[in-house]
Amino acid sequence: MSLFWRIFGLNAVVLGFATALLLWAPVTVSVPILLTEAVVLVVGMGVMLVANGALLRWGLAPLERLTRLMTTVDLLRPGQRLPISGGGEVPELIRTFNAMLDRLENERATSSARVLLAQEAERRRIAQELHDEVGQSMTAILLVLGRAADDAEEPLRDELHQAQEITRESLDEVRRLVRRLRPGVLDDLGLISALSSLTHDFATHTGLRVVRRFDADLPVLDHETELVLYRVAQESLTNAARHADAERLEVGLAHADAAVTLTVADDGRGIEAAHEGAGIRGMRERALLIGAALDITSAPGAGTRIRLTAPLPRK
Repeated sequence: MSLFWRIFGLNAVVLGFATALLLWAPVTVSVPILLTEAVVLVVGMGVMLVANGALLRWGLAPLERLTRLMTTVDLLRPGQRLPISGGGEVPELIRTFNAMLDRLENERATSSARVLLAQEAERRRIAQELHDEVGQSMTAILLVLGRAADDAEEPLRDELHQAQEITRESLDEVRRLVRRLRPGVLDDLGLISALSSLTHDFATHTGLRVVRRFDADLPVLDHETELVLYRVAQESLTNAARHADAERLEVGLAHADAAVTLTVADDGRGIEAAHEGAGIRGMRERALLIGAALDITSAPGAGTRIRLTAPLPRK
């Protein structure tokens, strides 16, 4: 049934019921009209309007559900669909909207994958240049400063030693940036070793207490899944250090039900569920890259828990 005939039929039911009441009800209208007759007519009109409003709300309920979904749908939370029942214009509209969401989610996942892969390639290139160019240059500077300090006299020797220490600290910072841009330990030793190194460096630089809970019998993961898990853990730790005002963090990696689950929880001040910055949305895009589910639970004063559940690759 089309929307026109749906609304027409609902109004026809109300008007037909009102006409039947006028035909068979013992109601007359005097001239001039009496007060009791006016009250009956006003009450009847009110009842008819209420009935008409209720029927229209029932008849247009699918459109209201569609409007709510259109205003709240988020392509980073796939799977939001409306049920389809019956035939006519409204179910066809809902069916078309659901198909449009399917296409948009597929296109968003494809474009996000291209962007993230390009970002990783750029990270790899920058890390390589920092390691080869800046790192080697600073190492050469350290050697020159060391030889100059050995041949110099006081107080120039002390100044050269200070410059040497500053250069050494800068070199350590460059190496730390290289590890953040491209974790070589992830390629060489695997996910658990990379997460252990990441949390150790994080605790050293922030002074926060980090508790690690990693299952020992994790299955073999493909490189893309390991990289997404590592990047989500990295972003979660960074957000906790910047915004959570926490004292303790727990990082867990567990295997159950054909999936691997990464959990990062802190005891900080929590975040507002309605506000998601670029970091969290970036984690959601990475989760879509491997078909994982990202769940964030937080409450003011109760800390934040980020859980990423990644399906195991099919054999």
